[in-house]
Amino acid sequence: MDERSLAQRTEDELWKEYQKTRDPQIREYFIKQYAPLVKYVAGKIAVGLPSSVEFDDLIGFGTFGLLDAIEKFDPEKHVKFKTYAVTRIRGAIYDELRAMDWVPRSVRQKSREIEDALHRLESSLGRAATDEELAREMNMSSRELQKTLQKISSTSILSLQELWYTGDENDRVAIADMLEAPQAYDPAARVEREEIKRVVAEAIKELPEKEKKVLVLYYYEDLTLKEIGAILNVTESRVSQLHTKAISRLRVKLRNIRKGIF
Repeated sequence: MDERSLAQRTEDELWKEYQKTRDPQIREYFIKQYAPLVKYVAGKIAVGLPSSVEFDDLIGFGTFGLLDAIEKFDPEKHVKFKTYAVTRIRGAIYDELRAMDWVPRSVRQKSREIEDALHRLESSLGRAATDEELAREMNMSSRELQKTLQKISSTSILSLQELWYTGDENDRVAIADMLEAPQAYDPAARVEREEIKRVVAEAIKELPEKEKKVLVLYYYEDLTLKEIGAILNVTESRVSQLHTKAISRLRVKLRNIRKGIF
């Protein structure tokens, strides 16, 4: 079967046949068709990374994610392959970046300090803390806080992939994992993951409106920070800060919530 004959068939037909036969020609066809998606996702991620991280490396990491997506995709789930593949490609790149441990220790420490300050504030206030309140809690000016948020913004891009863990701390539940076919795990695990999705959704609902919009536009509408800035009428730098605060708040909320669930 040559590439021309493959191109004449619908994608649904190809996926159904690939599930039955695992035909290497169909696999190669899918790889070629969706290779530009790897470059697109890698380009989005590269914007928030230091120049020391090679773009070609991101492409390589993302390609492994695409291969993984092709092997695990289930068309019966009624999720578009492109949507599923983006989460897998992004997740594969993030996993490799974490393994590289490229984030300076001082930046990680500052990120933890912001999360701890948010935890103290929002526990006592019973609501989302404002920038001014967070700055006071950290004994810095609002301008210093914005600079700090900008500095740690690249680390927060990775955080949404590891918002929750089940069992021991090595058993990560990422958004991509939630898209897998339900028969991939037992009924008890299914119930647990459904509860996790509910809790994550509730935590996102409680975020300040602008932070919530940034998460939806970035992770679900797949827009760049620059595009989000144009929609919200703020600078790209401000979008990055909003994203960082949103991730920090979510991590704090979920850290508290999980204590009452498992």
